[in-house]
Amino acid sequence: MLKSIKTISLAVVAVSAMTLGAGVANAAGGGEVHIEKHEWPHAGPFGKYDKAALQRGFQVYREVCSACHSLEMVAFRELDALGYNEDEIKAFAKEYDVVDGPNDDGEMFTRPGRPSDYFPSPFANDKEARAANGGAYPPDFSVLAKSREHLSLFTPWNSIYGEDYIVALLMGYKEAPEGFTVMDGLNYNTVFDGNQIAMAPPLSDEQVEYADGTPATVEQMSMDVATFMYWASEPKMEERKSLGLRVMGFMIVLTILLYFANKSVWAKLDDEDGRS
Repeated sequence: MLKSIKTISLAVVAVSAMTLGAGVANAAGGGEVHIEKHEWPHAGPFGKYDKAALQRGFQVYREVCSACHSLEMVAFRELDALGYNEDEIKAFAKEYDVVDGPNDDGEMFTRPGRPSDYFPSPFANDKEARAANGGAYPPDFSVLAKSREHLSLFTPWNSIYGEDYIVALLMGYKEAPEGFTVMDGLNYNTVFDGNQIAMAPPLSDEQVEYADGTPATVEQMSMDVATFMYWASEPKMEERKSLGLRVMGFMIVLTILLYFANKSVWAKLDDEDGRS
């Protein structure tokens, strides 16, 4: 029995290591790539989102990324978590045209967005999206950060977090090394699978003007939009962590009470055995 358990454990470790290794290798198209780890305020059991960073990241998304990338699983009203008030959210929603209907004539129509609407796609369909991006489909931002994670329970120091991958990708545009041929319409990137990506470098210094006066460097914008993308993929993270901590606290108190109750019961039984 113990031998079987040991065999299964070793198999799990091996599979985990192979999965992580494949993820790291794939990120660089077959060769291991270094992805810098950053200190994220929302990381860890007590972490919370940096609302200033979320607002800056949302600004980068609106002014740069939304031309190609959708955010179809996020509703405008959820932006209150970023610190925006009702009037600001209504103003953001009105910037977008939303398809609605059918009307009394049985036809679909467009109208200004409402807080209850979800962010609409910038393209009518997948084919239009591919045609506008050289045949490559721009992924939706709703779950992209989580989908780029490669986590390992056994070697957590080698885990790749979605935010770190996004930052590395956005800052990974370089000149192709000598002898490397970049296909027409593609760009060399040190992180992307195969080192060739259809998306041109999307960010440049001072591309946006942050409302809070933060210098808009490529690194700063990459960090901010990565934070926003992680929030988009897990908007209820703070509530989940808060609930988890309350449950853990309850379990600790319950364990202590059960320990003393058990001790009291056995103490009475020992006394009765002694008297008998």
